Amino acid sequence: MIRDLVLKNRSYRRFYQDVSVSLETLRQLVDLARLSASAANVQPLKYILSADPHRNALIFPCLAWAGYLKDWPGPAEGERPAAYIVILGDKMLKQSFGCDHGIAAQSILLGATEKGLGGCMIGSVDRQQLSQVLAIPPHYEILLVIALGQPKEIVLIEAVGPDGDIKYWRDAQGRHHVPKRSLTEIIVSQ
Repeated sequence: MIRDLVLKNRSYRRFYQDVSVSLETLRQLVDLARLSASAANVQPLKYILSADPHRNALIFPCLAWAGYLKDWPGPAEGERPAAYIVILGDKMLKQSFGCDHGIAAQSILLGATEKGLGGCMIGSVDRQQLSQVLAIPPHYEILLVIALGQPKEIVLIEAVGPDGDIKYWRDAQGRHHVPKRSLTEIIVSQ
């Protein structure tokens, strides 16, 4: 069921780095994005796939990992993603990309979840550095990076507390807690 996939599809930030993800798996995930909706059917998104440890090591320092976890610099060696998908907007096809990359990223992550993988959409990217290390031509705009791998953490959904705090956090056991607003709170009118 789609609800089960959505519930399992959390933002995982720690992985079993030594459990590889094949390029064929990445291609299958991008194919899901390719088949997803695109505004005016322009299909301006392009993708860079990385399942190579050396290339992954070039991508990793270009990413910021968890804004609410101020004392955590990101996953340690051994807990880093086994693969990445860099989502690009082709400016020769379109100058703005609306929500196409969000739709594509969600399709990719739901597909990854179905395959027993986990991932994280990362928008906090040093785009200039990543463009340099991957030699990305200037007509491509870096929109998102998706980190992928076998999850090495537990992510728990819970209700937003009475204080209204929506910041995710980790407990003493390293479990990642994600507060979600109630359905009643987010539906404005019925």
